[in-house]
Amino acid sequence: MPVTEATAAPTALGSTTPGAVVHPGGTTFTLWAPDAERVELTLLADDGSQRNLDLQHIGDHWSADVPGVGHGQRYGYRVHGPFEPTHGLRFNPAKLLVDPYARAIDGSLDFASPVIYDSAELDSAGHVPVGVVIERTDPPPPISRPVRWGETVIYELHARGFTMTHPDVPPPLRGTYAGLAHPSVIGYLKDLGITSIELLPIHHSVTEPAIAARGLPNYWGYNTLGFFAPHAGYSSAGSTGGQVAEFKAMVAAYHEAGLEVILDVVFNHTAEGGFDGPTLSLRGIDNRVYYRLGNGGSMYDVTGTGNSVDTSHPQVRRLILDSLRYWVTEMGVDGFRLDLAVTLIRNERHEVDLQHPFLTEIAADPVLRKVKLISEPWDVGNFGYQLGKFGTPWSEWNGRYRDTVRDIWRGHSHTVQDLAYRLSGSSDLYGDDGRHPYASINFVTAHDGFTLRDLVSYNSKHNEANREDNRDGTDDNRSWNCGVEGETDDPAINALRRRQAANLMATLLLSTGIPMITAGDECGRTQRGNNNAYCQDNEISWFDWTLPTSREWRAQFKLTRDVLALRAKHPALRQWHYFKGRPVVEGGRKDLSWIAPHGGEMTEADWHDPSLRTLGMFLAGDALRGTDAEGNRLTDHSFLFALNATAETRRVVVPDASWAPAYEVVLDTSRSGITEVEAGATVNLEPRCLVLLRAL
Repeated sequence: MPVTEATAAPTALGSTTPGAVVHPGGTTFTLWAPDAERVELTLLADDGSQRNLDLQHIGDHWSADVPGVGHGQRYGYRVHGPFEPTHGLRFNPAKLLVDPYARAIDGSLDFASPVIYDSAELDSAGHVPVGVVIERTDPPPPISRPVRWGETVIYELHARGFTMTHPDVPPPLRGTYAGLAHPSVIGYLKDLGITSIELLPIHHSVTEPAIAARGLPNYWGYNTLGFFAPHAGYSSAGSTGGQVAEFKAMVAAYHEAGLEVILDVVFNHTAEGGFDGPTLSLRGIDNRVYYRLGNGGSMYDVTGTGNSVDTSHPQVRRLILDSLRYWVTEMGVDGFRLDLAVTLIRNERHEVDLQHPFLTEIAADPVLRKVKLISEPWDVGNFGYQLGKFGTPWSEWNGRYRDTVRDIWRGHSHTVQDLAYRLSGSSDLYGDDGRHPYASINFVTAHDGFTLRDLVSYNSKHNEANREDNRDGTDDNRSWNCGVEGETDDPAINALRRRQAANLMATLLLSTGIPMITAGDECGRTQRGNNNAYCQDNEISWFDWTLPTSREWRAQFKLTRDVLALRAKHPALRQWHYFKGRPVVEGGRKDLSWIAPHGGEMTEADWHDPSLRTLGMFLAGDALRGTDAEGNRLTDHSFLFALNATAETRRVVVPDASWAPAYEVVLDTSRSGITEVEAGATVNLEPRCLVLLRAL
């Protein structure tokens, strides 16, 4: 047990504002712990000595004002109460606990020490991370021009791995928030044409002891310890407050450049793991409130990580909403992607509840309803797949889009019906609850799974580097290696792979909805077949900055940049409303028409033809439903999008002159050399290619 140097309570202010709040002359510390019998504040000195102070019990909170304590002070809590794990009670004052509202976290987790577990009565101080008192500073300036949903292009990247090999970033800044804010990095993103970066988790996280025992880290960061603290490992300015200032400066740089910052946030579970995991924060404060429990105090796990956060309690929801608001109002971020969001809408019986208070409270929140909210609409529990069910104001990762597009290009789809829904915004998933096409976050790859290059290079996962005997990671990759597993010197296979990568990227960027690009897919980044590189903080995961200009992959970069520029210029390629499939103005044309290989509109028989893998999509530029900033109805060129996902050349007929007299080719992944086609002409559509034509 820790030695208490001072038990006399400091001045009590009666605060119920959680966290450590700095004011002139000192800091007020407040912790919500209604079932605790006693709470001590531990102040840690640089020499390892401790000063322990009792907090005063005020309702459900424990609070005190401590004079002379300010910015940079390291601290933790010791919470007294019964220790009855089989009844869900895990109080143990020997465990130094991180404040759930800590704005910064310092220190590392001593994976090998038994004192980090609550079964030990030895003091865990010096073996666990602790909170740091942070004085409030001004938030970053807002973005120079807000990015509307219909303009959004998301780029998912890792805050550390994206700059680890960047030649222009000074070595001390590589892998840090400051490195991410380097002008060369921001310039690359602007040149590519993205509008919004989505950062893999940057909440402070720690590696699980079991992973550390294999000599590996949790590189992705989906193991959160602090919901308010930027991860200290990505800071070049130290871990006792510098990480906060550096993160704000990074956001300011992106906002000045007109780019949004979206955070991938993990509230569904924490770093405390399963029943036998370390006690670091919430478990020692009120295990029965913060976590879902089963019989005998076991952890009810619908996340696959050992624990699940229980949002059926109002205080747990308050913690999460306070965190989200903090990152918007104080840290300047523009939106969130919520990992395994279905976990957060389970009720006290662990059932999915689409009327859950978590959803209604966010929808009513004056801060959060103004930012971009994206759900990953699944978890691993019963009824955990809720794609299309979240309603307004949510957008959702569209896993069905990913699977359908992968299947069509690898030749495994049954008909083109599902593809048509995915290309046109997935109205079957999102159109029945008042949402718009931007509810669909379209993606072909993500951090979890194969990269785009690996998707066309491997049939099976190759995760041996994770030291789990290749058992981890999904076996449902929906990939095709084009004839050889892994890297090859065969020029024909490599050419086919590059064409398939171009087809997948172009499909993504030309589909209605919001495209999300995984960092490096625009230039052939590979993870060597590893489809679960969560523990690879090395060249397997890092962005390779030689690729964008490499002979093999610079064409992929150019295609991505060019199609994004087309998308930005032409509203017909980024529709704000679902298509009606009929004229939107009297006497006008259908806004969307599906074209069969014979040049006419698709018939019922065509839609049900299991052999059909060739499809056209005509977007009428004079039938748009969107308006400009002044409220005027938008008009644009008309476009004809055509794909041939078969291995054979297909002879197709261009629609007759009633659609358009002629077309210019603006994209052709087969590089056939054709630049213009006349209405009614019969042309060869090369094997496995995508063509975009603009009506003249």
